[in-house]
Amino acid sequence: MTMQVMLIDYAVVAGFSSVAMLASFFWQKAKRNAGIVDITWACCLAFSALYFGAVGEGAILPRMLVSLLGAIWGFRLAGHLLARVLEEPEDGRYAFLRKHWKDSQWKFFLFFQGQVLLVLIFSTPFWLAAKNRTTGMSIWLIAGVATWVISQVGESIADWQLAQFRANPGNKGKTCRAGLWNYSRHPNYFFEWIHWFSYCFFAIGVAGGYWALIGPVTMFCTLNWFTGIPFVEAQSLRSRGEDYREYQRTTSALIPWFKRSKAP
Repeated sequence: MTMQVMLIDYAVVAGFSSVAMLASFFWQKAKRNAGIVDITWACCLAFSALYFGAVGEGAILPRMLVSLLGAIWGFRLAGHLLARVLEEPEDGRYAFLRKHWKDSQWKFFLFFQGQVLLVLIFSTPFWLAAKNRTTGMSIWLIAGVATWVISQVGESIADWQLAQFRANPGNKGKTCRAGLWNYSRHPNYFFEWIHWFSYCFFAIGVAGGYWALIGPVTMFCTLNWFTGIPFVEAQSLRSRGEDYREYQRTTSALIPWFKRSKAP
């Protein structure tokens, strides 16, 4: 694949994502709910998986896996988030940004369009995996599918457990410690991170396939230090106070692990 073709393919994904984010920006302006950005981000990545799987130069099997698994992941995540955006007030993280930015629509516009760069970064594992010329179900393809299944099952269970907890009015203002949430403060994020290793397995044997690691590495950094855990936990501390501080002291942030003893 020539550099020119690669740039054209990335331009298609960037153009689609930019238009989708622009439409989402106007939606948030009208509805006063910036949570739509996460839904659009997931849908744009689902599109990129479908697109790169369709135009990739690899064998039909890995290309089909990229398209199918990437699209299912993206649309499942978008559907899960859509229910929250349509049924609940604006997520506390975005409500805080709206207040902090004094509702500056110019800043929200830049924020939405900035997601296009993230879409391109996270599309790279799809692009590389779709170059895989393996014609049969190799051990690495099996490992990738197994990783994907584990990640989706785990994330779905974590989402379900949290939804069940939040559905109980008696739990308002309390911190979920049910099931997986007893061993990780963000089990949904953990399985989301694990998901990106699927395409690393698919890209084994592809020239430059190690660049597929940009997916899990970027996701790990994003969750731990940028828009993931720091923003979510800051909002949790504002809304749940000491209960959440105790949860922080005793529970692993991302990787599920045994409880720590309470500080004396």
